[in-house]
Amino acid sequence: MPERETRTGNGGQDRITAAPGGLLDVLRVAALVLSSDGRIVLWSPEAESLLGFSAAEALGQDANALLVAPENRTRAHELFDRVRTGARWAGVFPVRHKDGSTRRVEFRTMQLRDARGDIHALGLGTDAETVQNVERDLALSHILVSQSPVGIAVFDTDLRWVRVNPSLERMNGVPEEAVLGRRVGEVLPALDVEAIESRMRQVLRTGEPLLDQQTIGRTAADSEDHAYSESYHRIEDANGRVLGLAMAILDISERQRAAAEVAKARERLAVMADAGVRIGTTLDLRRTAEELADVAAPELADLAAVDVLDSVANPAGGAAPRADGSLDFRTLALKASPPTDEVKAAVRVGEPALHSSFLLVTQCVRQARPILLEHVDDTVIRRIARDDSTAETLRRAGVHSYLVVPLMARGEVLGALSLCRTANPRPFDDQDLTLATELAARAAISIDNARLYGRERDTALTLQRSLLSQKPPHHGDIEVASRYVPAISEVGGDWFDVLPLRNGKVGLVVGDVMGKGVHAAAIMGQLRTATRALARLDLPPAELLYHLDDLTASLGDSDTLATCLYVVCDPRHGRCELSRAGHLPPVLVDPDGKAELLEIAGGVPLGVGGVPFTVEERELAEGALLALFTDGLVESHETPIDVGLQRLLHLLDGTRLPLEEMCDMVLGALNREPDDDVALLLARHRS
Repeated sequence: MPERETRTGNGGQDRITAAPGGLLDVLRVAALVLSSDGRIVLWSPEAESLLGFSAAEALGQDANALLVAPENRTRAHELFDRVRTGARWAGVFPVRHKDGSTRRVEFRTMQLRDARGDIHALGLGTDAETVQNVERDLALSHILVSQSPVGIAVFDTDLRWVRVNPSLERMNGVPEEAVLGRRVGEVLPALDVEAIESRMRQVLRTGEPLLDQQTIGRTAADSEDHAYSESYHRIEDANGRVLGLAMAILDISERQRAAAEVAKARERLAVMADAGVRIGTTLDLRRTAEELADVAAPELADLAAVDVLDSVANPAGGAAPRADGSLDFRTLALKASPPTDEVKAAVRVGEPALHSSFLLVTQCVRQARPILLEHVDDTVIRRIARDDSTAETLRRAGVHSYLVVPLMARGEVLGALSLCRTANPRPFDDQDLTLATELAARAAISIDNARLYGRERDTALTLQRSLLSQKPPHHGDIEVASRYVPAISEVGGDWFDVLPLRNGKVGLVVGDVMGKGVHAAAIMGQLRTATRALARLDLPPAELLYHLDDLTASLGDSDTLATCLYVVCDPRHGRCELSRAGHLPPVLVDPDGKAELLEIAGGVPLGVGGVPFTVEERELAEGALLALFTDGLVESHETPIDVGLQRLLHLLDGTRLPLEEMCDMVLGALNREPDDDVALLLARHRS
């Protein structure tokens, strides 16, 4: 920037002075010259500012008499004689101000000779306190720069180094003398020089500092890339003239690594939290395996496969252990991210496959320990894939890192979770191993629960099917058809029966034991047997329910409950008697096809006790149809029971289908994937 000037009047003449801006202006150095006899012959404006005497008052005066207190004049005379003889003197001397006070002045004195050879004494002085403040500031600046752990650099306006502190020397791996006068790119070409110099120019141009600007690169101090945080500040003098810029540099590599570790830890926690929500939502073995694969890819890998032992997936028909160490597996789930048809085609999901002892997944399961291979070559791929075709598919997919961990629950190895990386360039590491192990352990419990549940469900279903009536026969003029559909999740205690009675009558029964599993199926079997025995006594429906209620209270736990609907059809007289214990009423379709939900007294469930049951009679004309069912047919998580009942009435209204077809039609329309067991019994009075 050009120097700014001001003009001040001085006896009618203009005096040109520079506006304050430099160190000398801060110090306001006064100049005075004494003749050989000690009189003042030159007196600067700064001397007037410092001591209060104008030039007119000072020139020609004896300096000792004008400026020195009596007690200091001897010392002043001695110093003057020394300077006059050619010696130099520097120090602080008390000088008298015009107002009578004493000022401590820092002096630098020396001898001068004029053209005639006459001797003079030059004195340059400034306020001693100002000098001390400046020296203290300079010393502090020097300490801060030289001893700061932060790298500090000073550049001129041409972006050339003019100062480097020791910390930055260590970061750069280059001494200060090797960088002075050079630009960043000449000394440190492995840094992002273009970005750095662009920031420098911006700060020089705008004067606005740039803080915490990050650069990745390497210096001569290390062959590895480091992360640096840089702050840029423009340097100006007091007059606003741009002198250059300063940079403060911090090596934040460790901070970045620590932040990355924290981020990875948060990612692991997020994955585990996600796994806790997404894995084990059902008790279906295959669905649980799919949920595990969906979490593992892409959260942890690009390709995830869940293989379980065939004995786990198929307890009844699993292969026996083999002497050669090979194992029979079933791949229950496979997830590729991004999806690839080629990988899916290479792995036959759901089919049993023999894995030799040479394969890594077999070793993982047999030894119950994880296997991590950071880098995969052709030889290793052959130990991952179960055949040559799969191995070639994995090669083309770009598998470069592999991790397999056992699925262990309750001390038993159930299978393995296999993970591969393809698009993700980072190899698996110990942290990935820890995460995969935790993920597998959590998923294995859900898989084992699904296995155990599946075993119990199969047992309950087998028991229940064995206890239910098989295809009901025709009973005189009553034609019947029935269906039983177990719940997708857990088998309940639904049942139905058709009972031949005296005088051509037929008993129809539908019931539902509250509860699930083997226990509910066992209670159901006992109630069905009791109903058959009581029906042989030709008891009225209400009395039969009374005895069942008394029996239910003695079965199983004290809180065992069941609902039941009992209908006695008398086709000879075209009548039917109905009684229900907390069960849904039946639907009656008259010969004209009009469907009606019979409104009969509901009663209380069996097992409550102490409440009498009622019986009602209805006409059962030739061609009329009765539909008995359990609540699983008309109620689900998505469908309220009243809506389901209206749908059933709509389906049966006007329907003339054969009973078998009608059963299939009703189930297909109302209960595609039942949340609860479904029992449906249709009975038509044949004409």
